[in-house]
Amino acid sequence: MVSARTRAGDATTVVIDDTDKAIIEALQADGRMPYTRLGATVGLSEAAVRQRVQRLTESGVVQIVAVTDPLMLGFSRMAMVGLKVEGDLRTVAADIAAIPDVSYVVIVSGSFDLLMEVVCEDDDHLLTILNDKVRAIPGIRSTETFTYLRLDKQTFAWGTR
Repeated sequence: MVSARTRAGDATTVVIDDTDKAIIEALQADGRMPYTRLGATVGLSEAAVRQRVQRLTESGVVQIVAVTDPLMLGFSRMAMVGLKVEGDLRTVAADIAAIPDVSYVVIVSGSFDLLMEVVCEDDDHLLTILNDKVRAIPGIRSTETFTYLRLDKQTFAWGTR
């Protein structure tokens, strides 16, 4: 059963039980699995599974989405961009996250302060994002763009612990 606890100085941590873990792992294998089959897999009724999945999604533990292959949809350029920032990293990260073309933003340690991922129609689209949107944000000191030549693996099935 989903429950929440708070660690000192941390955001809320959600605690899940073994049944929740089994539900998550089954949905990672097949996100469209019917609740009847999911219930049979984890040993619960359809209604009980439906309630648990709803709690998992409402708590933010699980998102059930369709993952696409950008290249098959006409997006020919994907890139990871490393950003060096002056000032408050959280403010700049929020500004970057507000750009609709950005699919991923993380604050990191190492030679960059932030990493962001973009999926673009072509090189002109990438240039527009970098020049007109990213570099216009106050606090961006420099960027380094790593264009993807080929995507060999993309998975979201890391399971639970």
